[in-house]
Amino acid sequence: MAELNGSPISLDHLQALALTNYGHFTSIRVEDGHVRGLFLHLARLARDCRAVFDVDLDLDRVREFVRRAAPPSGACVVRVTVFDPALDLGHVGSDAHPQLLVTTRPAGALPLPAMRVQSVVYTRDMPAVKSVGLFGSLRHRRNAQRAGFDDALFTDAESVISEGGTWNVGFVKGDQVIWPGAECLVGTTMELLRQVHPSSTATVRLGDLADFDAVFATNIGIGVRAISAVDGATFPETHPVIEQLRKEYTEIPVDLL
Repeated sequence: MAELNGSPISLDHLQALALTNYGHFTSIRVEDGHVRGLFLHLARLARDCRAVFDVDLDLDRVREFVRRAAPPSGACVVRVTVFDPALDLGHVGSDAHPQLLVTTRPAGALPLPAMRVQSVVYTRDMPAVKSVGLFGSLRHRRNAQRAGFDDALFTDAESVISEGGTWNVGFVKGDQVIWPGAECLVGTTMELLRQVHPSSTATVRLGDLADFDAVFATNIGIGVRAISAVDGATFPETHPVIEQLRKEYTEIPVDLL
């Protein structure tokens, strides 16, 4: 399903998104018409719209379109992409009138098996914004997969770990969770977990990995997914804290769309 402002999207509008590729989005896991952290998704859309287009977003309209797109039962992922079809490469500085593209896809079963990641020096443009410009992230994901890994883990030139290609990373020491103290996109799953499980934030470098008992990734599509290897460093595919995080996440109260 793909609708622009509640109506089927035209080829011209899709072409504008594909060729100019300027905008932002959020992906929402909907289960039986309910969402965990709906307020976080809406706040992200509002914040990013102001940062990317210098205008305010009608969040009631967003919620209406998401509600229409999501099936009443079962699980799916609804993506809300905010872009202006009238902006093109030569006139991207014009006053913007952002439109709402709502698409859906099936939601995968959770939990997913552990994954292996390859570190790479890379920082996304405007890391705090969930932008549609994913070329760099996907290029590094492709390179990692062709090297035998599942995904890429980003660091800066000083080996400070920030985030994965489309997910946050967390580290386990004892019963504590440590989130990287680096500029990144704070995902809704990460934010919700910070509210229900003891955690702290610290600078984590690749050279610090031996100090941790387990590593995991989070986003709405993968939930809480163990990371079994970062480059040549290995970690358990299961760990009590990771299992506890999964349990705590599923117990978070849901919001009705």
